[in-house]
Amino acid sequence: MRSIRQFPIETQAVHAGVGEYEFGAVVPPIYQTSTFRFKDSDHGARLFRGEEDGYIYTRMRNPTVEAMESAIAVLEGGTHALGCASGMAAVHTVFMALLSAGDHVLCSDSVYGPTTTLLTGVFGKFGVQVDFIDTSSPENVARMMRPNTKVVYVETPGNPTLVLCDLEAIADIAHRNRALLVVDNTFMSPVLQRPFELGADVILHSMTKFLNGHADVVAGVVVVKSEAQYRDFRRILNQIGGVIDPFNSFLVHRGVKTLDVRVRRQNENAMKVAKFLEGHPKIAWVRYPGLESHPQYELARRQMKGPGAMIACELTGGITAGRALMNGVSIFQLAVSLGGVESLIQHPATMTHASMGKAQREQAKITDGLVRISVGIENVDDLIEDLRHALDGCGRPSESRESAI
Repeated sequence: MRSIRQFPIETQAVHAGVGEYEFGAVVPPIYQTSTFRFKDSDHGARLFRGEEDGYIYTRMRNPTVEAMESAIAVLEGGTHALGCASGMAAVHTVFMALLSAGDHVLCSDSVYGPTTTLLTGVFGKFGVQVDFIDTSSPENVARMMRPNTKVVYVETPGNPTLVLCDLEAIADIAHRNRALLVVDNTFMSPVLQRPFELGADVILHSMTKFLNGHADVVAGVVVVKSEAQYRDFRRILNQIGGVIDPFNSFLVHRGVKTLDVRVRRQNENAMKVAKFLEGHPKIAWVRYPGLESHPQYELARRQMKGPGAMIACELTGGITAGRALMNGVSIFQLAVSLGGVESLIQHPATMTHASMGKAQREQAKITDGLVRISVGIENVDDLIEDLRHALDGCGRPSESRESAI
């Protein structure tokens, strides 16, 4: 029997993490329990001493959670995954496991807003140093490395500017300087990007996004490559308590089964939407890795298996026109988050990246007029028509949004 790791990702997504269960269930049962009963006092003592494998308390281990974690580990090509209560819990776990007072972090400047405030506002209080830099240039990374740099942390594509990082080149720089490369792979998912194959040491996701894909879960995950890493990360996660619960694990595992088909449909739709926007006279610029106009188009073709579902753009009328666009759509929903089956649109400068502050946004080229779009699986002609209608209204007095569905 072939190992599930030997199958292509389409098959892995459906079958990874699934075992044999009581009554012949074809999906993992939900073990909605906080604690597990011991056979006797000696059994409990052996479990706590680590002399016997088993379950003690759901914060530490739970069968439903482990089934989901196993599936994500297989999809990313890691040895283990650690389910977290949110994407930010995953980020926090990574930094807690890898950093100490006096350590230095190089972080992408185009990154999820709360990641920057976690590093500066929380870890900064405990003596961790950080520089936010343009990691789209490996030369920048090499130049900014210090003797105490322990982590290079990147998002690629970057949130929300869709700037790319050359993972292979940055991994080489990090390793030559005895640092680890951590990659937030949320925007791509393992369907479109394989960071471990390019030299990354740790991968994380907000599973709220593509991995779950249905806007009904808040969750995160960390994927590691070695048993030693796993033990270190598991100890930290158990101690800070940011673990995912069994029911949300069940929902994520269910969502993963359709990951490949969802991502590929979103990829196809986003390509058509991006081309439409690029050709529209009211659009000043579009950033999408699948367009030849993207400054790193060749890197995208080399590093990614598809350009993804995320688009950044700005209207010729700036922020005022952007607001009119967001208020004028009816199929696209005005909401933060991304990666779900539904198409979303939002304004990073006043929403997801507001906490960064204007100066840091300007450094990361997050302009006040930038609009971020997450393309879903709807009929693409409907999506384009929705945008066309909203763009036609830009420059006219805004009307209240009314759903067309």
